[in-house]
Amino acid sequence: MRYIIIGAGAIGGTIGARLAEAGREVVLVARGAHYAAMKADGLRFQVSDGEHVHRLPVVEGPDALGDLRPDDVLVLTVKTQDCEAALDTWGAAPVAGGGTAAERLPVVCAQNGVESKWIALRRFRRVYGVAVWMPATFVEPGVVSAPGAPLTGILHLGRHPHGVDDTARRIAADLETARFAAPVVADVARWQYAKLLGNLANAINALSWPVAGEEARRLYARVRAEGESVLRAAGIPYASAQELQETHGDRVRWAGGGAGSSWQSLTRGTGTIEADYLNGEIVLLGRLHGVATPLNELLQRLATTFARERRPAGSLPEAELLRLAGEAVAAAGDRDVTFGQGDQAAC
Repeated sequence: MRYIIIGAGAIGGTIGARLAEAGREVVLVARGAHYAAMKADGLRFQVSDGEHVHRLPVVEGPDALGDLRPDDVLVLTVKTQDCEAALDTWGAAPVAGGGTAAERLPVVCAQNGVESKWIALRRFRRVYGVAVWMPATFVEPGVVSAPGAPLTGILHLGRHPHGVDDTARRIAADLETARFAAPVVADVARWQYAKLLGNLANAINALSWPVAGEEARRLYARVRAEGESVLRAAGIPYASAQELQETHGDRVRWAGGGAGSSWQSLTRGTGTIEADYLNGEIVLLGRLHGVATPLNELLQRLATTFARERRPAGSLPEAELLRLAGEAVAAAGDRDVTFGQGDQAAC
């Protein structure tokens, strides 16, 4: 199989580099300065044992490849807000022997959130979802960092909307040889919703990194509690903390933390951010099922405003974020929860 990595940034670049190291055939898809840097000098891949340079085929779109091959696997790693354009472009690409990519090829959605696989299923017949647990950073054009060790990441993989098949098993086997754990699961959405709950902190980190102290932890706990309440009301299952611990253990370790993918979007000044598909997913479900989500609404609104106005990552003081959070829950009618007032706060 040949892997075409659509969006070779932090996640895509890491998956592509590791698969190439394991001897798999890989094509990277990128644009702009990142495309130019990799085309000229290769992908500089920074990992725990140093920097490796991968000189792999790099394209901006399917036209550069001619007819796609029947054994191609499309790995979609762009942010969810960029999915539709990428899927429309690649879905229409012809495949040798007849038909289009959307008709004949598998697309693997390796992204945060839960929406991209539904967007893909409207266009592609064969869709696979991945719950991505992997520390990775887009450092600068042409450079990606993935400090996880001994494994680079954990990628739960399954067919969407449910089930497993031989294609999923073959992809997982390739990932397992490339320093990933890749459990094949029939209920991949359950793992993606568990990841979604963790990703609700992305907006907090993007707005006010570094966040520290008990009150910031309380804020995230409350944001997550809204998410859990919404998933219960919607009847949506998600993997438990015990299951995550049993699966992950200490197989992906790295020194220090990171501010996450939303921080990277603000830092790069892309003008967009994935908050609509993280906190916004909780807001949507809350509105559908009658559950108040004032903190997730606040974070969605602030993050999208910061992205649209290209405000710097981390430029909202933590005290201001806590003040706004307190106002949001008060406006929603919850007078028992405050933020920014020390021991008066409660969760």
